[in-house]
This record gives sequence, structure tokens and C-alpha cells, in this order.
Amino acid sequence: MRCARKSLFVRIIRSIVTGVMGVAVTALPSAVAAPDDPTPAAGARPAPSVRPAASPTAPPGPGPGGNLVGYGRPGMNELGGSAGLTVASGLHGVGVAPSFGRFVADDIELSAIVGGVALDAGGRSATLWSMLGEPSYHVPLTPTIRGLLGMGIGVLYERALGTQLAVVPRIGVSFLTGGCGVITPALAYTYVTHAASAAQPDVAVPAAASTLQLQIGYAVTW
Repeated sequence: MRCARKSLFVRIIRSIVTGVMGVAVTALPSAVAAPDDPTPAAGARPAPSVRPAASPTAPPGPGPGGNLVGYGRPGMNELGGSAGLTVASGLHGVGVAPSFGRFVADDIELSAIVGGVALDAGGRSATLWSMLGEPSYHVPLTPTIRGLLGMGIGVLYERALGTQLAVVPRIGVSFLTGGCGVITPALAYTYVTHAASAAQPDVAVPAAASTLQLQIGYAVTW
């Protein structure tokens, strides 16, 4: 009888231990998986979301080679031209001047300029052809604006006058368009070393000719 009671007691204890261990083993995977559950517990405040850091904003202007980034750097080329209105005492005319330049140092450019001007002075007319070399300095004023100071030196040709020495200082402002274009309004003063004579009364170029020219130019860079 005692043995039967002891056997019954042992079976009860074994059943209790087995049940407790089963509950523990069943609850363990749920406890491990709980951190992966995105659903917050009841009453819990959701964790604040973390936004990725914004990448720095790229500077305005074109990519490599664009003139807002590299205008005036050594090795940059500039190809374009200008149209101008020439004014002087009793003299007026219009002209065009294609040009090519290359920056040889920071903001310092050497240009070749070929121009033609049709002049008229009280019914007398003349066509002047010029070929100039011009060193110029481009003064940074803002990221999109440059001041221009140039000094052209070369020769001027007119059929009756022949070839003469010409000196052409120039001042202007260059506006960078944001792509590869440059717009440059400028003021140029042309001095031609020529002595007038009675044998040349039909030439519309005064002695020691000095003329003022209003220019508007456009060029592309690369």
C-alpha cells in the first residue's frame, strides 16, 4: 500500500515537472522573436524614425568644363565674336569682329581678333580691316560676372591709307550664362597712327584717327 502511494506521488511530481518544462520551452522562442516584431506593445510609444542624412547640395552651375566652375582657368578656350557701333565726330559705322582666345594663366587671356568696320562720313565711305592681338585680364566680381580689361595691338588696313598701326584698349563686363556661353558688352577706343594729306581727301578716317566703339559680344568656352 505504501509502495502504491509512493509510486502515485512520484507520477504526480513527474507530471508537474514535465508540464512546467513544456511551458518554458514553448515560451522561449516567442521571447527570442519578440524584438523582431515591428508591432509595438499596447500603450508603448513608437520609436522615432531616423531619416538618412541628406547629401550635400551640389554647387550651382555646370559640371566639369562649365564656365561657372572653371571660367578663367589656364587652358580654357573661348571662341566667339562681337558686333559694334563706331562713333566719332562726323563719323559713324558698324562692324563685326570674330575672335579666338585662350587663358594662359588664372584670369589672363590672350586673344586673336580679326575685324571689319564700314565707315561713313558725310557721304564719304571707307572699309577698315584690322588684325589685333589682345592680352586681357578678367576680374572676378561675382560668381557669374567678370570685369574685362584688354589692350589690343595690331594693324589696320584701308585701301587708300594702306597698313597702319592700331592700338585698341577695351573695357567691359562679361556675364556667364551658366552653360558654356559668355555675353560681353564692352567699350573700345581705337587709335590709328595715320597722318592725313591732301592726296587722300576721300578717306573717312581723320588724322590720328580715334574712334569709340560700343560692342556686344558672345562667345562659347570649353
